[in-house]
Amino acid sequence: MYHPTILLVQPDTERFQQLKILSKSEKYRLIEISRKRDIAVYLGREKPDLVIVFSYELNNGNGLPAAEAIRRQNRKIPIIFVTQFSSEALAIAALKAGINDYLKLPFSGESLLDSIARHLTRPADTTEKGPQAKNLTACPYYHRPLIGSSKSMKDLMSYLYRVAPTDSTVLITGETGTGKELVSELIHCTSPRAGQPFVTVNCAALPENLVESELFGYDRGAFTGAMASKKGKLGLADGGTVLLDEIGDMTLHAQAKILRSIEQKEVYPLGGKKAVPLDIRVLAATHRDPEHLFAAGKFREDLYYRLNVARMHLPPLRERKEDIPVLAAFAINRLNQRYDRNIQGLTDNALADLMRYDWPGNIRELMNLLEATYVNPNGKKIRSFHLPPAFRKKLKQGPESSANERNYIVSALISTNWHKTNAARRLKWSRMTLYRKIVKYNIVQHRNPPR
Repeated sequence: MYHPTILLVQPDTERFQQLKILSKSEKYRLIEISRKRDIAVYLGREKPDLVIVFSYELNNGNGLPAAEAIRRQNRKIPIIFVTQFSSEALAIAALKAGINDYLKLPFSGESLLDSIARHLTRPADTTEKGPQAKNLTACPYYHRPLIGSSKSMKDLMSYLYRVAPTDSTVLITGETGTGKELVSELIHCTSPRAGQPFVTVNCAALPENLVESELFGYDRGAFTGAMASKKGKLGLADGGTVLLDEIGDMTLHAQAKILRSIEQKEVYPLGGKKAVPLDIRVLAATHRDPEHLFAAGKFREDLYYRLNVARMHLPPLRERKEDIPVLAAFAINRLNQRYDRNIQGLTDNALADLMRYDWPGNIRELMNLLEATYVNPNGKKIRSFHLPPAFRKKLKQGPESSANERNYIVSALISTNWHKTNAARRLKWSRMTLYRKIVKYNIVQHRNPPR
């Protein structure tokens, strides 16, 4: 039986014993190396599946140079960096060194196992014929990792890696820009279907009169101009995964047609005389609230229940602001590579500006804003005045103190007749954020004003 090998570089006794206990359930084979000079010798004769590098000193200690040396010797092996001291500078340095993930001590055993599961090269087949390695980065649909150490992101990633190996239908919800398509790609690339097609259907852009031909395809002569048979999007995904993106924007007529194909696992091409069987896994994503849609008669309830087998909700960036520094570091590292620059992160004031903003456009807005700073940055770091003028203007317009924020909330509630969902939308917050703020500032609706 295949047992992945994990190389532990300079672990202390407590951490080594903790990993030994945790690894029993996953049947990992642990190799410990305490001296830096032994790393190159070991990697020269062995090929571990993953490396965990430990660092316990302030200024990175010997950990980061050891990780850099490993990466120079092996460009593909996943590296997890465990440090006692975390900072934006360290995050940037770790990304530059090619480290795949880093954790700050202390951490839970579950978070470490989740990180190992995300980055470990796992066998696709463990039969007697031998393991056939399936590397996440080898999947052609894999673009970037899910980034974040907040509890909400750890819970999300943990659930993703439990759902992915199954063949269940997954409904992915979340605001625009939170990474729903990225999550879909990761589910596909960590599933047994990773070597098969991944096809995205943009339901919002699907013309009503072309639904059947686009989704189900057509046979030659089905209509004027059909000179040859053509597979639809569902047929192109046969054997793999199809993502029904923005399913909440699909018309009821189109929903009825796609429901049958999902349930029967077959399609009828236009002009065809028999059904064509399909072997596909279905993922669906929407920025809308599906429960509100079918309550309003805009979404078929039977389709909702068919899709809502496994549910994943992506939290908005304003509810996980602790992830902004590492997201910014990741973006800066990529932008440096793209534009051949050497920007070394953000100043404390610039990072504070990013942390004050509520990001209605979520991660996409953050990435686009940082890219905009590369148009005309000066110096080694991004400063507040490098941030786009429109962004700085928005910061000035937002609440700058607790008193102003309270007035800001009360104004939104009054203007929406105390409809909290509409008020949250106007404030560009989630309902939970609004409820927390209402409690924080002790805001009470007076239904009968005093005379």
